Amino acid sequence: MSFISYEASQQLLELLDIGALRTEKIFLSHALGRVLCEDIIANEPAPKYPTSAMDGYALRHEDMALGCLTVLGDNPAGSDNRLAVSRGVCIKTFTGSVMPQGADTLIPIEQVSVDDDTITIDVPVAFGAHVRPVGESYQEGDVLIASGTMLGFAEIGVLAGLNKVMVTVVQQPRVAIVATGSEILDLGESARSASQIRSTNNYTIEALVRMAGAQAIQLGTITDEQDAITQGFENALASADIVISTGGVSVGDYDFVKDIIPNLGADVIVKGVNIKPGQHLIVAQKGHKFILALPGFAYSSTVTCILYAIPLIKRFLGLSGALPVVEAVLKQPFVKRSPKSEFTACNLSFEAGRYWVDFDHKKVGSSAILTNMLHHAALMITSEDDGDLDKGMRVHVIVLERL
Repeated sequence: MSFISYEASQQLLELLDIGALRTEKIFLSHALGRVLCEDIIANEPAPKYPTSAMDGYALRHEDMALGCLTVLGDNPAGSDNRLAVSRGVCIKTFTGSVMPQGADTLIPIEQVSVDDDTITIDVPVAFGAHVRPVGESYQEGDVLIASGTMLGFAEIGVLAGLNKVMVTVVQQPRVAIVATGSEILDLGESARSASQIRSTNNYTIEALVRMAGAQAIQLGTITDEQDAITQGFENALASADIVISTGGVSVGDYDFVKDIIPNLGADVIVKGVNIKPGQHLIVAQKGHKFILALPGFAYSSTVTCILYAIPLIKRFLGLSGALPVVEAVLKQPFVKRSPKSEFTACNLSFEAGRYWVDFDHKKVGSSAILTNMLHHAALMITSEDDGDLDKGMRVHVIVLERL
């Protein structure tokens, strides 16, 4: 069996036709982490009127030369007070209040002395001090949040300030997850023999899928029987945009997945990639739906999910599918184990203005060691052409905390 290069497989992934973006309107309270599908444009300036930035006294700047002023009344935030400032008088004004007519400056409470209805100015302020001018935050017509932005806490706050009860966002793709293998035990299931192992793949992948911004449909485990796997895949395709399976893609007698996928009417785009871990993977397409059949070992399925499922999900969301990669320096030598593109669990740190890589407490062994991904691990990339690497050499690393 011939394998294509990692680079070629990624190019094929980028060329997949996922169809038009689908949108929906949702309540702002549910919009955190969703991708905006409209430009948010200010329909008026903020603030709309000159506004107090502190608690203090609103006055005419020229009247500070008088030294003492009469307090005409209070101007609480949110009030519809019609009091106006004229020569020799001021109005006690609170943070967020619209400045009284006639006032151009606010002197903080801490900078005056108060005696009944009179203030004495202790520390003068400059003209316009502590007054938020019209449009300080934004002007009418400003594009405040561009379409394609993933909504975070700041965007939610700005949208609330614009009274956006509902926003238009990209629909989340639905991803069905299934683990194949007669030896697999689901959570809470009792072992029937010593050869059975606990399922981790479907839960690891579900977490990655949710992190990427998709809806996860957990379909559990399927035994190594052709009819059961075929029915499971048909159900998954009926309910999801992307189906991710683990197991059954290698060359064993009970690896049925690789044969079932074409029989479902799906076009196989990628079958086998020259990477470690996870060379036996399949990417297939049926209409605008996709199947990612990943290896069964826990580390392999996790890495290949990151390399192939995460970029595809991002494209469904209208985002760039590029993985977050940084350049780093090796703190210690690295022994390359194969002539393939390798993705090695490592520790990534930032010191003295640059990223550094080491492999402390990372075990060398099979593609089943999922614990290598613990403790904020990253993935170091080495290409087919790379050999052993010396300390101090520069490498590229996928930052998993930024997926």
